[in-house]
Amino acid sequence: MNAEIIAVGSELLLGQINNTNARYLSAQLAGIGVNVYYHTVVGDNPDRVKKALEIADKRSELIIFTGGLGPTKDDLTKETIAKHLGVELAMDEDAMSSIEAYFSRNNRVMTDNNKKQALVLKGSQVLKNDNGMAPGMLYSKDSHHYMLLPGPPFEMEPMFAAYGIPAIMAKMEQQAKIVSRVLRFFGIGEAALETRLEDLIESQSNPTIAPLASESEVTIRLTAMHESEAAAISLIDEMEAKIMERVGHHLYGYDDTSLMLELSKLLKAKGMAVAAAESLTGGMFQQEMTSLPGASGLFKGGVVCYTNEAKINMLQVKKETIDEYGAVSEQCARELAENAARLLGADIGISFTGVAGPDELEGHPAGTVFIGIHMNGKPARVEKLLLSGSRGINRTRAVKYGCHLLINSLKG
Repeated sequence: MNAEIIAVGSELLLGQINNTNARYLSAQLAGIGVNVYYHTVVGDNPDRVKKALEIADKRSELIIFTGGLGPTKDDLTKETIAKHLGVELAMDEDAMSSIEAYFSRNNRVMTDNNKKQALVLKGSQVLKNDNGMAPGMLYSKDSHHYMLLPGPPFEMEPMFAAYGIPAIMAKMEQQAKIVSRVLRFFGIGEAALETRLEDLIESQSNPTIAPLASESEVTIRLTAMHESEAAAISLIDEMEAKIMERVGHHLYGYDDTSLMLELSKLLKAKGMAVAAAESLTGGMFQQEMTSLPGASGLFKGGVVCYTNEAKINMLQVKKETIDEYGAVSEQCARELAENAARLLGADIGISFTGVAGPDELEGHPAGTVFIGIHMNGKPARVEKLLLSGSRGINRTRAVKYGCHLLINSLKG
């Protein structure tokens, strides 16, 4: 089945919001073996929506619309589609009851235009909205299937996952088992990864190999299709083994994990806690750490020591160290990591100091970073990085490198 996603909303064309729905739907459809060949964005204009639909009819079997199902006058998606297909709109009583209950629970008066949200294409399969008012729907005619979904992601995503995917799979002629696995890598760029795997990518068929760069990391999605789920998993295992032979030392986890989550797992398994001293990153490591459940058992605390005075007064870095070597130095990073662990009673101390940019500091170019790690009472080791990016990107990358270094230290 070949699909097209049509996002309806002038706010998308004006750049007021991002079209995250298309990204989400494409990923979900790929997971069930549906090919998405086109993304279209069209404003809240019935003539333009009609033209987009006429084009999609000629090239796609499954056409998914997002947006335009609300109560206002510019919400015209289902009216336009109904007219195009020659189908009436009918009131869905379950949806109407749900809308009325919503207003009753919130002690609000329901205006007549809200009833519009309960209208559906007559004869369609209604998709319940568990997080809003307007239901979705799937209407089939000849060899085409038209799915209408609400625009807000917090309504659309759970609706599609719970009701949309099963409805689409029921229409598919061949329901093979689709299995996907995401491999997550750090410390290697997308271009370098693809170069090492070039022959595997060029000869891919089943499973497919899809590299993707994202926020200073690289992921590979392996997707296999087979009548048997066990056989599909076996195909992925075989391909993963080939990939691991070449770039396995850069792999840090699978699927929806993150560097910080993997770090927290190791800290918990070893019964250890970390403390942080952050200059360059301004508390970003601590923010990421404390966003995880159970962080209180893994994280003792930290200090944002952005100025030299803070480093000296709060983290007890020797004034002579900064006078002789500077705040952006291996020596300063070492003292920050050791003192953070000692002062906060942690098993591990980590420090970040450097030059985020855009200007140089203490003779060091932007992107110079020193990360100190003090563990098990041993002298701290310091890693020097030379990053290239904007101020924000350099800070984000520094935090990720810090997590990666801690992970490797704990594994070692």
